[in-house]
Amino acid sequence: MKPIQTSLKRWINDNESFKQRHEAMKREILSHPNIVNFLEENSGITDNEIDKRLNKLYEYISQSIHCSTCKNYETCTNIVKGYSPNLEFLNGEIHISYEKCPSHIEYERMAEKQNLIKSMYMPKEILQAHMANVFPDPHRAQAVRAADAFIDKARDEIPQKGLFLTGPFGVGKTYLLGAIANELQKFNISSTLIYMPEFVREMREAIKDNTVQEKINMFKHADVLMLDDIGAETLSAWFRDEVLGSILQFRMMERLPVFFTSNYTMVQLEQILATSTKNGVEEVKAGRIIERIKQVSHELRIDGKNRRE
Repeated sequence: MKPIQTSLKRWINDNESFKQRHEAMKREILSHPNIVNFLEENSGITDNEIDKRLNKLYEYISQSIHCSTCKNYETCTNIVKGYSPNLEFLNGEIHISYEKCPSHIEYERMAEKQNLIKSMYMPKEILQAHMANVFPDPHRAQAVRAADAFIDKARDEIPQKGLFLTGPFGVGKTYLLGAIANELQKFNISSTLIYMPEFVREMREAIKDNTVQEKINMFKHADVLMLDDIGAETLSAWFRDEVLGSILQFRMMERLPVFFTSNYTMVQLEQILATSTKNGVEEVKAGRIIERIKQVSHELRIDGKNRRE
């Protein structure tokens, strides 16, 4: 009999302790400012309903409500990341629902903006470039002014011509392209940046999986197309005429801008384009490409010291 009495006494004590903890938790939950406001706004909630849904009320106050204790989306600790809890009183019952929090909405907005910049083989630092970080230099002042003018006009309508930036290695031509692209995304204008030597190799591979036309169409229709380091690799007659020529012809007809960087002037580039890998000198076809380049861009020179050294 003694063991039974001892067990019964322990159960009663434990049960009493549980009741005390439960009451203490209930007082803590019901004193929370958000719960106080909720109950005041919904005076029809009974004590019985509160007891039944105490776990829901606890779930609510134990989370970050409308980002009150979160710095950003990445640090969110809620049950459903990026979603804030809401209390509702429907059909005589307390319910909890979730909606995207302000941090989640901002995160998606920034991700969507970032997706406006599509790149192929471009360094990360270029994709993070900003006009405010473009080093002031008399040798690049004209190009920077032209870039600012393009960005300013793009607020209302995308200009018909981009820039053909020519100059030696390391003077910031490619960085300026990245900075322009990041400014344009603020106006929901997409930019496609391509490193030309790798682009040439990719198009060769595209022949094997029959995706040439798919890739060409992507570059044709980009809001703003940026071709980095054109002339750095010898182009085959096929790439020059069927790929580059096709893209530039479409963009010229549709009045869509193209930006270029090159170590060569347009005159020098024409000579390079005239020499294909198999067919010798083709000045007429090269001249046709240059004329299209002139229709979609303005040539500007950038000089200065090599900033890569």
